[in-house]
Amino acid sequence: MRVFVTGGTGHAGSHIIPELVAAGHEVTALARSDKTAAIVSALGAKARRGDLDDLEGLKAAAAESDGVVHVGYRADLLASGGIAALGDSELAIVLAFGEAMAGTGKPLVVAGSIGAPMNVGREAPVVAPVSLGRPATEDDLALPTRPLDAGTLRARNVVEGAVIGLANQGVRSSVVRIPPIAHSASDRVGFLQILIGLAKEKGVVAYAGDGQNRWPAVHIRDLASLFRLALEKGPSGRTWHAVADEAIPFRAIAEGIAARLGMPTASIPADELMVPGYFGFLSAVVTADFPASNAITRRVLDWEPVQPGLLEDMDNGHYFPAG
Repeated sequence: MRVFVTGGTGHAGSHIIPELVAAGHEVTALARSDKTAAIVSALGAKARRGDLDDLEGLKAAAAESDGVVHVGYRADLLASGGIAALGDSELAIVLAFGEAMAGTGKPLVVAGSIGAPMNVGREAPVVAPVSLGRPATEDDLALPTRPLDAGTLRARNVVEGAVIGLANQGVRSSVVRIPPIAHSASDRVGFLQILIGLAKEKGVVAYAGDGQNRWPAVHIRDLASLFRLALEKGPSGRTWHAVADEAIPFRAIAEGIAARLGMPTASIPADELMVPGYFGFLSAVVTADFPASNAITRRVLDWEPVQPGLLEDMDNGHYFPAG
């Protein structure tokens, strides 16, 4: 299959490309510069120069391909205009792909998120999901956010809805929801790295209240295999959960970081979280409880995570190098 990939040099994309190539697919990846073109070439893909704001270019790339994996996003909009602006951009992109692929039955696999937006930087807005009181399933809508922001909620659900709706236009479309922690040896700016950075800065590893709120996580290689499976055989109009660890207590994550850094842990009362202090811009998300089930994804796609879980992966050295 000839596959067009956006976001090929990011944490997820740089593993999705080799996964697809190893499975025998011919991959072309979007590249904004000579530097990114060289990176995708080294990963085994052909580079196609262009930008995510060039909708005509994206449509042409989709029309020339047998399938599309879209994991790229405009980080500049996330930092400057917030999640609503990013949502507007994402909606335009997926609708452009849909226009080019309508009636073809070609697969379009788009990255979504479970809970907090993935890959946010320290200057980007962060929102926390509202707990459903049970593990979220693939059949649930994108989790609402706290504090409830109509623009944020609309952006997330409208984009997912648009992707799923393309199934009615003859596109084999689906969404792969990614948890806030996607870990690996190549993770440089993810949530786990942010938590480790905070611990090093403060000299203590904190959690909110009793720390029993639960977070999902996945190894990036397992995530890449799920994107491949969704592309190759996923039914249209479905949502998948790239979740290996379904519900890790936040306190366990904090204690894992503390043990490896040789630091103490500390509980911060919930009523003190919003006061500028330890968590800063993460205060809204560290109390979030959003376990997520992967049962439907496993059953329908025969996806089986095989890489180390989050707490085990912390022992592999790349998050806590010696010296």
